[in-house]
Amino acid sequence: MHLLLISGSTRAASTNTAVLRTAQQLTTIETTLYGELSALPAFNPDDDREPLHPAVTRLREQVEAADAILFCTPEYAGALPGSFRNLLDWTVGGTGMDRKPVAWINVSSVAAPTGGADAHDSLRKVLGYLNATVVEDACARLPMTRQSVDADGLVSAPAIVTGIRHTLATLASSVA
Repeated sequence: MHLLLISGSTRAASTNTAVLRTAQQLTTIETTLYGELSALPAFNPDDDREPLHPAVTRLREQVEAADAILFCTPEYAGALPGSFRNLLDWTVGGTGMDRKPVAWINVSSVAAPTGGADAHDSLRKVLGYLNATVVEDACARLPMTRQSVDADGLVSAPAIVTGIRHTLATLASSVA
């Protein structure tokens, strides 16, 4: 099994990316942490044809190659961050998400007004248009703070680590 991990954050010290790096450390599943969110050009339907921008080609190839996808994204101004929404827009023109098992982990702090619910409602809607298969039991809300990330950029809080393990196992079992 090959799992693609996509963070919706471009922040260097992102808790969302830390969750996905931790997921890589916790599993024996082959994983790829997508790392070109900032390299994607702004989506323009006129540009959604060959030759595609190289970053778009690599994104679509990684989505196609994955057996499942795990997202972890913040909420920004009550919605998905623009750069992450841009990534999703570039996947609409491909076929890689069709019936692909997907899940997400929400790490918005308990102080966040909606706890990230608006972003994940938006994500669910877009994934529906892409005909992805949302693995509900693998989706998790694991509120955490930046203090839950250690100096190596990994999540150290035991409860969060347990939640990440559960998500990984549940998502993997949906593929098997």
